[in-house]
Amino acid sequence: MREKVELKFEEMPKVYYNVLADLPFELDPPLDPETNKPISPEKLLAIFPEPLLEQEVSKERFIPIPEPVLKEYAVYRPTPLVRATFLEEYLGTRTKIYYKYEGVSPTGSHKVNTALAQAYYNKIAGTKTLVTETGAGQWGSALSYAGQKFGLNVRVFMVKVSYQQKPFRKILMNLFGGDVQPSPSNLTQIGRRFSEDHPGTLGIAISEAIHTVLNEKDAKYSLGSVLNHVLLHQTIIGLEMKKQLEIIGVKPDIIVACHGGGSNFGGSALPFIPDVLSGKNIKIVAVEPESCPSLTKGEYRYDFGDTAGLTPLMKMYTLGKDFVPPAIHAGGLRYHGASPIVSKLYHERLIDAASVTQEEVFEAGKLFAKLEGIVPAPESAHAIAYVIKEAKKGDKESIVFTLSGHGYFDLNAYINQ
Repeated sequence: MREKVELKFEEMPKVYYNVLADLPFELDPPLDPETNKPISPEKLLAIFPEPLLEQEVSKERFIPIPEPVLKEYAVYRPTPLVRATFLEEYLGTRTKIYYKYEGVSPTGSHKVNTALAQAYYNKIAGTKTLVTETGAGQWGSALSYAGQKFGLNVRVFMVKVSYQQKPFRKILMNLFGGDVQPSPSNLTQIGRRFSEDHPGTLGIAISEAIHTVLNEKDAKYSLGSVLNHVLLHQTIIGLEMKKQLEIIGVKPDIIVACHGGGSNFGGSALPFIPDVLSGKNIKIVAVEPESCPSLTKGEYRYDFGDTAGLTPLMKMYTLGKDFVPPAIHAGGLRYHGASPIVSKLYHERLIDAASVTQEEVFEAGKLFAKLEGIVPAPESAHAIAYVIKEAKKGDKESIVFTLSGHGYFDLNAYINQ
């Protein structure tokens, strides 16, 4: 029998978990690049609504999920926890492998979790238009969906190489009313600095989005990863996972998730950090591309979150704001930096990090599709590649990973491998 743990909607967490309440250290504050001192809330209000800024700095352990957001979550949450028995059998391992599947969301990835929350809080703050960037298109799709749910216009700058590689993501954004432009674009002064054949980066797309917000009335910027409030909204993944594992009596040895900016990884891992702090033997691993290894090869220092230097300076692991990663197919992981929360946890050695090659990623993705019946997003396949390596050792009782989204809009990437 297939082992699958399904929660009822009534059992879904009704709060987000804020790890900042439990950490034995403080995060380094974002700095104003003009003064190199902690940035004032007034400057951040130019791009973010007040409710989200409050969450960004909150030390409350649990933050209630608003009823309108819960109503929208009910479309697809709670998401299932599934035992990958066919993968276990193929590998011949004694290790039990479980995955938390976020691909059942309306746009096929975990990004909808924070998109709905951000759209709601912007709506009650009087925002009319949300402007954002997207790498592979999962975030742009999610925000476009959330925008139409809460009556907001959505404009998306999509990294050009992904815009070209993933046309169906653009169609999905358009279906939900999102306006999508390839980045670098000719719509902003920043985009026009780059040649027409530039592949684009998330850093450039972020710069274009923020530049647009600063020059448009009633518009706010929305980010799909990195920031504290984004990871906060994503903790619904890990909170559900903890409850599901408790139901079947599984105490995971390793928790794994892919890592780009940190939203999927943070959402999966943060609810388990109190267990690590209390001394429980749980290894938590962020898996990133070998071609964009912000955690494993980056420097821990202050850096801009975007290429043009419009964001505050954030203390994080970074490859440098001008880093242009190769045009890998896992476009959602092509970011030069890592979330300040994830960076601090890694710096304090409360979590681990690993990198895998693109060849390993697509081999793992194809294998998982054939055995488990789900084509994983290339981003998610990074986690699968690492899990396969660990499971082959056979020295762990259980491994749990987050399958952050499906790859049915990424089939061209699989064909080309």
